[in-house]
Amino acid sequence: MYNVAAVEPAMVVLGEDENEIRSYLEIGLRCQGYQVQSACDGDGVLSYLRKGTPVSAVLLDVMMPTRDGFDTLREIRRMSTDIPVIMLSGSASPSKVIQAMQYGATDFLAKPASHEDLGRALRKALRGSSTHRLSQSGDAHESQTERMIYGSNPEMMRLRTMVQRVAQSDIPVLIQGETGTGKEVIARQIHAQSARADKPFVKLNCAAVPADLMESELFGCERGAYTGAFQKRAGIFELADGGTLMLDEIGDMDIRLQAKLLQALQDHEYRRLGGKETVRVDIRVIAATHRDLEAAIADGSFRADLYYRLNVLSLHVPALRHRREDIPAMAAFLIQKHSSRELATSLFTPQLDAALLAYPWPGNVRELENIVRKLIVLRDPDWIVADLTRGTRPNCLNVSMAPEPKLAEPAVPMLERAMRDKNQAEVEAITAVLNSTHWNRKQAAAILGIDYKALLYKMRKLQIDQ
Repeated sequence: MYNVAAVEPAMVVLGEDENEIRSYLEIGLRCQGYQVQSACDGDGVLSYLRKGTPVSAVLLDVMMPTRDGFDTLREIRRMSTDIPVIMLSGSASPSKVIQAMQYGATDFLAKPASHEDLGRALRKALRGSSTHRLSQSGDAHESQTERMIYGSNPEMMRLRTMVQRVAQSDIPVLIQGETGTGKEVIARQIHAQSARADKPFVKLNCAAVPADLMESELFGCERGAYTGAFQKRAGIFELADGGTLMLDEIGDMDIRLQAKLLQALQDHEYRRLGGKETVRVDIRVIAATHRDLEAAIADGSFRADLYYRLNVLSLHVPALRHRREDIPAMAAFLIQKHSSRELATSLFTPQLDAALLAYPWPGNVRELENIVRKLIVLRDPDWIVADLTRGTRPNCLNVSMAPEPKLAEPAVPMLERAMRDKNQAEVEAITAVLNSTHWNRKQAAAILGIDYKALLYKMRKLQIDQ
């Protein structure tokens, strides 16, 4: 076991196999006042952590030889659930981001990450760590955030009271509301105010995982349980042991898996996929959905017994259009969150306030945040007013009616250009040799003068396939 550092300068452990990237990240971290301990693979990271030296955060590349980032992350979470772990990858695909978060990652950054993005992610992760929460309890930012969540709407004030009461117990909670209303935020509030606050909060989006993979995601698997299961892997039930498990969009879970989930919730035990050993866990379950579960029960797509197991206490998060009095203050808070108080003061006009209040907000708080971020970029409230008046959604706002803003063409960072050229050269060299050997990898490795396994690793990392 090891402890999270609570003193400055914070120690960051970096796992990155590429020398150029590792040097670049080390320089950026040290310039921002962090101590850095780096390793070229997951085993090196774990070796340092096992020494017991205080560590504040870990940065992990997804693709590393010997032990990759995901495997290293799972091992770190077995050792501690408190330490922030930020994953880095040159391919930030949605599936990789989802996989990282399911394994317990604190954040995910696409490479090459700028020093600014890296510093911002670390500050955010350290603010959210348990050590930081203990040292900063009751700070003004947290109280301001809480005020933004609940506002002054009477229904939201009642919800706030219910959250405070529910948090003190361990009963299952079902949170219902439209998409984008903030159901996950409420779930995290319940966890943060509970006796399990220093334990993990693990979320699984039941709509984002294919039905045939859901069982292994929930309960884990034994080695050889299915094609591609090369080692034993813990599921999110095991990762959430002692803490809170949020099953988001529970209404979209496949009916065939609902019976096994119900049994695990009732007995607090289960078996990994392909395993015989019984695993016992102590978790609190919070489910969330935008669907009408009673209607789903009626049409046979949701089990009634699972519904009553989850719905011991139900909370409803109202739509944003039903709490319009909170919209101006919420928008101002979101501008401060993504920019500054001064910018919020300069951007809000009476016309913008009126447009925000009149818009129907089908995407709720998430849509409002998208609008605010667009406002920060364009710095033109009249433009936003025009789009809101036309009823355009923020993620597809029509900007053709307004003049194109004069934005400077962003320069490609030197490191990014260098890495792109290096990777392209390696791809061309390896592909040429593979073609000459009719894709005989062992012969190609001999011609290239590298180990066979090293060639396979390079091919996987550079996404070279026949």
